[in-house]
Amino acid sequence: MRRSLIALTATVSAALALAGCGTTQPAADNTTPSAQRITLTDASGAKVTLDGPAEKVVGTEWNVVGSLLTLGVEPVGVADVKGYRTWDTAAPLTGSPQDIGTRGEPSTDTVASLAPDLVVATTDLPAAAVKQLRSIAPVLQVRSADASDQIGQMRENLDLIARATGTTAEAQKAEKAFDAKVAEGRKALADAGLDGRKLAFADGYVASHQVTVRPYTSGSLVGAVNEAIGLENAWTVEGDASYGLATTDVEGLSTLGDVQFAYIDNNSQSDPFAEDLAKNAVWKGLPFVEKGNVHRLPDGIWMFGGHRSMEAYIDAVVDALTK
Repeated sequence: MRRSLIALTATVSAALALAGCGTTQPAADNTTPSAQRITLTDASGAKVTLDGPAEKVVGTEWNVVGSLLTLGVEPVGVADVKGYRTWDTAAPLTGSPQDIGTRGEPSTDTVASLAPDLVVATTDLPAAAVKQLRSIAPVLQVRSADASDQIGQMRENLDLIARATGTTAEAQKAEKAFDAKVAEGRKALADAGLDGRKLAFADGYVASHQVTVRPYTSGSLVGAVNEAIGLENAWTVEGDASYGLATTDVEGLSTLGDVQFAYIDNNSQSDPFAEDLAKNAVWKGLPFVEKGNVHRLPDGIWMFGGHRSMEAYIDAVVDALTK
C-alpha cells in the first residue's frame, strides 16, 4: 500500500508539473503587434495610426500622387486621373487606378469601395471632405506648399509619405537623385556662362478676352528650384504665403526688363503667350520678346509637383537656356 501511495503521488506531481509548463505557452494573438504599428503626426496635427506600412493607398491631390509614384507605390485611387496624365508625365501613372473624382471634392463612395489602407491628402482639401474620408480610412495630410521653404516642404512631404508606406529607402534614393540633378543643372548653367542670369517664370490664362499672367516668385517651388541651380528670380512682385504666386497683366511685364522668360503650357488648352498675345503691341515691344528670349518648356511638368517634376523642370529649363 505504501508503495502504491508513493507511485500515485509521483504521478500526480508529474502531471501537475506538465500542466504548469503548459501554462507558460503564449496564447494565440490575432491583433497586430505594436512593433509593426506606425504612428505619425500629419501636417494638420492629427495622429495617424496604421497597423503596418500602407499598401492600398488613395491620393487626392496630384503632388501626393507624384510622391507615391516616386516611392514606388502605385495608388489604387487618384483624383482626376485624366487631368493627372495630361499635366504630370514626369511621374507617370503606369497602373489603372480608380478615378475618385475631383481634387477638391473626392467621391467618398468611390474611396470606400476601394477599401484603402490609407488616404493621402493635402491641407488644401476642405475639412468637411477630410472628416468624411477619416470615417473610411486613416487620412494623412501633408502641407500643400510653403513659400518660406518650398524645397524643404517638398522633402518633408516625401519623408512623411515614405514612413507611412514603409518606403524610406526609396525616399533616400529620391533625395540623392534630386540633389544630383540640382548640382548637374547648376554646373551646366555655369559652364554656359548663365550663372546668375535673371529668369521670369510664369503661366497665364485667358478670361473675357483678357490675358492674366501668374508670376512664380522666389517663394514658388519653381522659383526656389531656379535659385538652387544658380538663376536669379526676375519677379519683384510679392507672391502668396503658400504657393508664392502673384497676378499681373501684360503691362505688368514691362517692369521685367531684359530677362529670360519661361513658361509651361499644355496642348489641352490655348497658349496665351504664343497665341493670344501674338498681336499685342505691349507684348511685342518687351525686350525679352524682341530678343527671342521667350521659352515654352515641354508639357507634362507639374509646377506644383514633387521630386520627379522638379528634376524634369531642371532638364527643361537648362536645355532651353543653353541651346
